[in-house]
Amino acid sequence: MPASSAPTLPDFATLQAKALLVHERLCAAYGAPFRFFSDKDALSELISALLSHRTKNADSHRAYQQLRARFPTWDEVRDAPVAEVEAAISPCTWPEQKAPRLQAVLREVSARCGGPCNLDFLADQPVAEARAWLESISGVGPKTSAATLLFSTLRIPAMPVDSHHHRVAQRLGLIGPKVGEGPAHKLLEALLPPDWNAQQVYDHHEAFMFHGQKCCYFHAPACGRCVVLDQCPFGQARLGGEAVKA
Repeated sequence: MPASSAPTLPDFATLQAKALLVHERLCAAYGAPFRFFSDKDALSELISALLSHRTKNADSHRAYQQLRARFPTWDEVRDAPVAEVEAAISPCTWPEQKAPRLQAVLREVSARCGGPCNLDFLADQPVAEARAWLESISGVGPKTSAATLLFSTLRIPAMPVDSHHHRVAQRLGLIGPKVGEGPAHKLLEALLPPDWNAQQVYDHHEAFMFHGQKCCYFHAPACGRCVVLDQCPFGQARLGGEAVKA
């Protein structure tokens, strides 16, 4: 059989240098440092992230606000009739699935912590251990664990990868064409300097996300005005190899 024609990724050092160059350009283009959008505690951020799955931001925000208005504490959400929780989060997608899932997560967190828990103890753990603790809870994946740690007031430098971030990274060749969003977390986080703080990791994620939203669209990306076109094999191929030189 003929050898595979799939492209191979460059070595790690080359990939890391590229990731940091792209980081610098995108941060400059979109105005980093970016202000953290959330001031929720970690448990509240976890619940918010679970509500946001496959849901528009405005709808998940409304669901979260309705849930907090109906149940002032997470213990009350945990112990409420599931139908009442489902009604409170009705603006989000699949409330009939998310309501029992939220309650199961809250029960597991309470059981592990021996009562009400605010997850502040995760601040004392290495990033990998804090993520592993969260991801051992059924229904919590790498994006949710990273969002909980980074976006919450814990400000732990764990990097989430959303669909925009993933698309930009894949088109740039920082990850392979068949790497999904879940596995992409470890690969893309490994390219960042290990001593980066939460603000730097947040800026990296936000810059890639903004680029996906404002230029590197899923359909008809605006490659001609891309500030990292010279680093992007996808864009260069799409424009016939006539990349703008840096």
